[in-house]
Amino acid sequence: MTVRIVTDTSSGLPQHIIDELNIAVVDLHILGDEEERSTSGLTSLELAATYARQLERGGDDGVIALHLSKELSSTWSSAVAAAAVFDDAVRVIDTGTVGMAVGAAAMAAAMVAKEGASLDECERVAEDTLRRSQTWVYLHQLDDLRKSGRLSTTTTVLSAALLATKPIMQIKGGKLELAGKTRTQTKAFTKLVELVMEHANNQPAFVAVQHADAEESADLLEDMLNEVLPKGSTVLVTELNDVLFVHTGPGAVGISGVFAEDPVENPAK
Repeated sequence: MTVRIVTDTSSGLPQHIIDELNIAVVDLHILGDEEERSTSGLTSLELAATYARQLERGGDDGVIALHLSKELSSTWSSAVAAAAVFDDAVRVIDTGTVGMAVGAAAMAAAMVAKEGASLDECERVAEDTLRRSQTWVYLHQLDDLRKSGRLSTTTTVLSAALLATKPIMQIKGGKLELAGKTRTQTKAFTKLVELVMEHANNQPAFVAVQHADAEESADLLEDMLNEVLPKGSTVLVTELNDVLFVHTGPGAVGISGVFAEDPVENPAK
């Protein structure tokens, strides 16, 4: 038996990876109709049932739970409450992020779990992956994020001034902060590639590009990254999950990178 890995749909993992690594993915809730959609976090009862099933399948070897940032959803607090039922057999990691940065941590933990790693070892691998990750999001507009309350206070105050720009956001402290603003998509993508390269520091990196009804844009960004990333790097393109789409709106493109070294303190401006 092996340690089991649990995440939620905000991680954005493609189905073929979920199947290959036997990762359990719990659906976050989408409420309302197409006109007025919102999202809702998972309850402790839902998560406790999921953890119990995974413990049974893994022969009680343990569960690593990786959910979106506690600053963005109530899911993390529900997960902590659910895990308490199982003593130390369920480890809930405070990811501080969202999207494929969480997905990459789940992948890394699942890979070492398949090799027979212990619960402690799987936890360390997941935490190390998260520490070396960064996530940025290119947006066509801020309306959906502003309505959802997922922006930091500073960015919310600035949002009116950003309406005519193509903002680049970054996950910092679990929330979305303004990382830069440009006038065109071309300049925004150039900026994103610069940020990735600064953090890669001439070493191979894993980079996931997620898009919201923006396949051509994602393919363009993939080509740009493949041209400049060091040999041995991997670029994965996947669709932005519906749960995140609700908050970003169409046209958004997210980049999550896992780098060889810890985050750069002063990335390129």
